[in-house]
Amino acid sequence: MSASTRLGQLWAALRAKVTPAERALVRQILANNEYPLFERMPLYDQRHCLDVYATLVAAGEQDAELLHLALYHDTGKVDRQGQPVSLLWYGIAVVWKQLAPQLYAWAAQKPRWWCRSIYRYAHHGPLGADLAAAAGCSPTIVDTIRHYHDDAPTGLAARLRWADDQH
Repeated sequence: MSASTRLGQLWAALRAKVTPAERALVRQILANNEYPLFERMPLYDQRHCLDVYATLVAAGEQDAELLHLALYHDTGKVDRQGQPVSLLWYGIAVVWKQLAPQLYAWAAQKPRWWCRSIYRYAHHGPLGADLAAAAGCSPTIVDTIRHYHDDAPTGLAARLRWADDQH
């Protein structure tokens, strides 16, 4: 992605809002065990997930599991203590990934104290899949979240990745 696209994403995150109507829609769509996966995310990730959901709907997607998981596919960016990857660390991760890929790869290897957010950012798919499994989500949902950032995702994971890449 270009620098201007990334700056646009930052601007959108800084002014992210979820309307009461959108929150009610999410509450209506998600099962009781899924809704906390949406709620645990910071506002900017909730907005992003709603945008991914809307992209899938606009594209004519009808798979209910894919539409559900679109609303919480980034839940793994929040640790078990409720600490999200902050926008500052998002920025650092994006810059390192582009300009210092060896540093990014080293920081993403394990959750070191000073760069746990880089690890979480890099591994949010599998971490989110573990949270979805613990919440009782279907194996299809868990598998899709686990693999949508693979190099060549397939099936539902590829469709989620396509919509995610739009935002």
